[in-house]
Amino acid sequence: MMSREERSDLLLKEMEEKERKERLHKLIGKLLIIFFTSITVVFIVFIYMRFFATSNLLVREYKVVSNKLPDSYNGLRVVHFTDLHYNSTIDKDSFNNVISKINNLKPDIVIFTGDLVSEEDLLTDEDINDLIEALNKINCTINKYVVRGNHDYHHDYFNKVFDKTDFIFLDNNYDLIYYNSLTPILITGIGSGIKGDTNIDNAFNVENQSNFFTISILHEPDILDDIQKKYSVDLCLAGHSHNGQIRLPYFGALTTINGAKKYYDSHYKVKNTELYISGGLGTSMYKLRLFNRPSINFYRLTKKN
Repeated sequence: MMSREERSDLLLKEMEEKERKERLHKLIGKLLIIFFTSITVVFIVFIYMRFFATSNLLVREYKVVSNKLPDSYNGLRVVHFTDLHYNSTIDKDSFNNVISKINNLKPDIVIFTGDLVSEEDLLTDEDINDLIEALNKINCTINKYVVRGNHDYHHDYFNKVFDKTDFIFLDNNYDLIYYNSLTPILITGIGSGIKGDTNIDNAFNVENQSNFFTISILHEPDILDDIQKKYSVDLCLAGHSHNGQIRLPYFGALTTINGAKKYYDSHYKVKNTELYISGGLGTSMYKLRLFNRPSINFYRLTKKN
């Protein structure tokens, strides 16, 4: 028979064991709440990044001021879109919405800086016809220009599409634009450096090139440094970086890629060149965006008094 002290000790141990189990149950309950809350938050963020952040097209508007711009080009309206990556997060309906946005801006010049389709994606004949039809709906008063992105070298979709549009292909070439004036502005296009397809000298093979207001269009923005070693550029328009595609407040782009290691944000002033990099329309590598909606850029060229 147990003594009173032994019964008291046993009762105390039973109470302590009960309290221990209660604390353990509470801890497990809290951990389960934290776990399922975290899973829910991650799921919601993923859904947002996949379906909401990749839609809701944004038009980014910029004013470009230069004393080199001829008077007759004051107010020139340029629309720039890039990195379509068709059938990634951009389909027929969403691209037609992009076309409507472009036309609503009433551009004088329209520029596409490459990556029509990701290298790993396949297009049907219907997709190709849809792209041709959409691109031919773009209206502008002067011209439409295009250069290839690094993804456009992996298949023949680029040629199949743009050969049936009125876009002027400018890889490693140039065009002089005359608009209500005998004084032109110069637009040059450069091929992909990643694919070893750059011929900067050919693209700038214009006598007294530095005297002209010059727009240079290219897919990979880091090529600008090579251009500036010999030539003068007033406005450079590029894509490729997607501005990081996934961004965080105060931190900016979480990742950078070859060809956009130095320049990847939306705007830089590089010597005397205004460099604008569009965040693009589609997605590459992963079909996600964050704090970086799909967008097109709209520039108003203004003569500096």
